[in-house]
Amino acid sequence: MDPHPADGHDIIRVRGARENNLRGIDLDIPKRRLSVFTGVSGSGKSSLVFGTIAAESRRLIDETYSTFVQGFMPNLPRPEVDSLEGLTTAILVDQERMGANPRSTLGTVTDAYAMLRSLFSRLGTPYIGGPTAFSFNIPTTRASGVATGPKGEKKIVKDAVYLGGMCPECEGRGAVSDLDLTHIIDESRSLEDGAILAPGYTPDGWMVAAFKAVIPSDIPISRLTAEQREDLLHAEPRKVKIDKINVTYEGLIPKLRKSMFSKDPDSLQPHLKAFVERASVLRRCSACAGTRLNDSARSCTIAGRNIGEVSAMQVSDLADWLRSLDGADAVGSATDGATAEGASGDVATATLDVSGVQPLIAALLHLLDALVQIGLGYLSLDRPSGTLSGGEAQRTKMVRHLGSALTDVTYVFDEPTIGLHPHDIARMNSLLLELRDKGNTVLVVEHKPETIAIADHVVDMGPGAGSAGGEVVYQGDVAGLRQSGTLTGEHLAYTAALKDQVRTPTGSLPIRGANTHNLQDVDVDLPLGVLTVITGVAGSGKSSLIHSHLVNSDRAERAGVVTVDQSAIKGSRRSNPATYTGVLEPIRKAFAKANGVKPALFSANSEGACPTCKGAGVIITELGFMESVSTPCEDCGGRRYQAAVLDLRLGGLNIAEVLDLPVAEARPFFAAGEARTPAAEVVLGRLEDVGLGYLRLGQPLNTLSGGERQRVKLAMRMKDNGGVYVLDEPTTGLHLADVENLLRLLDRLVDAGRSVIVIEHHQAVMAHADWIIDLGPGAGHDGGRVVFEGTPAELVRQSSTLTGKHLAAYIGGSPS
Repeated sequence: MDPHPADGHDIIRVRGARENNLRGIDLDIPKRRLSVFTGVSGSGKSSLVFGTIAAESRRLIDETYSTFVQGFMPNLPRPEVDSLEGLTTAILVDQERMGANPRSTLGTVTDAYAMLRSLFSRLGTPYIGGPTAFSFNIPTTRASGVATGPKGEKKIVKDAVYLGGMCPECEGRGAVSDLDLTHIIDESRSLEDGAILAPGYTPDGWMVAAFKAVIPSDIPISRLTAEQREDLLHAEPRKVKIDKINVTYEGLIPKLRKSMFSKDPDSLQPHLKAFVERASVLRRCSACAGTRLNDSARSCTIAGRNIGEVSAMQVSDLADWLRSLDGADAVGSATDGATAEGASGDVATATLDVSGVQPLIAALLHLLDALVQIGLGYLSLDRPSGTLSGGEAQRTKMVRHLGSALTDVTYVFDEPTIGLHPHDIARMNSLLLELRDKGNTVLVVEHKPETIAIADHVVDMGPGAGSAGGEVVYQGDVAGLRQSGTLTGEHLAYTAALKDQVRTPTGSLPIRGANTHNLQDVDVDLPLGVLTVITGVAGSGKSSLIHSHLVNSDRAERAGVVTVDQSAIKGSRRSNPATYTGVLEPIRKAFAKANGVKPALFSANSEGACPTCKGAGVIITELGFMESVSTPCEDCGGRRYQAAVLDLRLGGLNIAEVLDLPVAEARPFFAAGEARTPAAEVVLGRLEDVGLGYLRLGQPLNTLSGGERQRVKLAMRMKDNGGVYVLDEPTTGLHLADVENLLRLLDRLVDAGRSVIVIEHHQAVMAHADWIIDLGPGAGHDGGRVVFEGTPAELVRQSSTLTGKHLAAYIGGSPS
């Protein structure tokens, strides 16, 4: 039988791809297979997969809409590529954190909470209304007046009640804004001794004079009467006399709220901003106990639990609870007084009949089981989505695709193993293979050898980063990659050896009774003067232990804690590595000196800016409620500067050309010759030390990955005199070859007398540690305990924990 013509379309053909640093590459990618794209950071992986293949797929899909509809959609430019053939619909599953809307939770973004609301409206007792009665985003309202129907008919409405579930106190947020008095008042001091800790409130200053005129100034705050304390903190405004002058007296708290806490923190001076951030806290709403729901919504229960309690359950436990509902006691166990009065007056137990909602329960269970399968079973549905890590957010997005009936779709993943313990990577690999086996094309950008090993096809980009990359240095199977001689191939079997000798701690930071989130009264001593690695499966309590009980504790400042995490870097769309690190300042001065003009000419935010785009390089078109569209400025060609400024040169380059240089090329440029600028060379050296030699000086900060943001911060903080450095998964986004550089950098920090604490899953970092603290044994309520403390050698020898077993396998040369 002759093959059908339709069966011949089994390849995605890429010809002449030139997006960003790609060098006109030609490539054939097999469809309905798992292809992994690897290579050093900045080699062009994302430009090929996201910027070319996925971008063109989306653009072509947008073109299928009518011209009228396209007029309301972003006008996407065609990627720099000669031709692309064999494309299918591309679905991107990236690392972008979910929006920080305080009303958004894991339950709302996965639609699990919507299904729970329907379930409670059908099975809950007493019946209080439809699904909206359980929504914390909808308030209960009363209305009176004239209502107009869909056909224009009018009727008088009097005291009509529209049910919602929102807590009126916190407006459905579960928390209320408050001030931490310990950062505002020192109870042990008097006003004369400096009891008020707010900036500007010096004991002999005018700001404190009014308080001293009303409150006894020589008595410690803790010994004031209740009335005096109320007057100091919360008094209503009134006139008082100070030195025969009438002034307005007001309590300290409302005074501070008006002068500092009601303002945008970014608009305050640095010392005021630091105070505001220290003293501002969100406290759980006492009216709803943090459930976000009003009394009515919390009164309705299924088997003794209300929807707030169910949402707070660990996802794996919630799935078990749902499975137990059929035939369960309708209002709870007998110990809860779960009885109903029978018709005869006898006490009878009411049981649940779930036959009418079985399809709903089945759909909810399918979703919850997918969350468990993907390694997120330790989360709860009430977890704010903005608090999910990049890896957790990516896996949450992945859930919606696992049960999809769609086939012949191209799924594009950006490092799906981020934030995963070696134990969890095997589960992620199974999910990727499951998507492939349904007839889909799976494209994965990844560095982890465990995921590279399962690939049907590997594309290795390189040979270097930035302008030294952009080529396909190998394509084929994994066995061929090992023999290819490329940087990835050489490091695929790389394992870090245990150190012959570990450092001796110089002291310790004790943590006692840690019980944040799932921590179970943990007592642990963090050694000082060494490299300490905090390990454990995702959700075991690593971040809760370090961030809640060290980084954000009162003693962080005293201990000199310097935190380097992956959170977004604050700044506008104009911000770039040059502006953030401060390296642009000496560069501007060097240009000004060489050309005999003012430094302001070389700022895209000042006199040298292109007048058309105001130095942005792009023209932003706001489309109201739709996504904004940016197009390159036609006058400056996206270079941000006036033409006259671009005629001024330093070392043969103009300012736009310098900002287009990768760090690795800019460093030697400013190290010698006419352009020699020592201040710039030092900062660029730090960026290169943390593996960011491929970053261009003018690259917008909002295009950096979480791992890149963290390393930029680390480069900036290396000059600080902090005593304790805390890093959160610094290997994120690092190629195997770059991990060695990171280990050398960590050693430099410790050898300089600093203590380094690293939260990490990478076995090479564990093996290189002086001390390991392993949390577990599992995730969620199955974790939260210290299951090992000691050296890496002891962890390997015992192999009593999941981390120990995987590290032992890794050291043996077979990472699993």
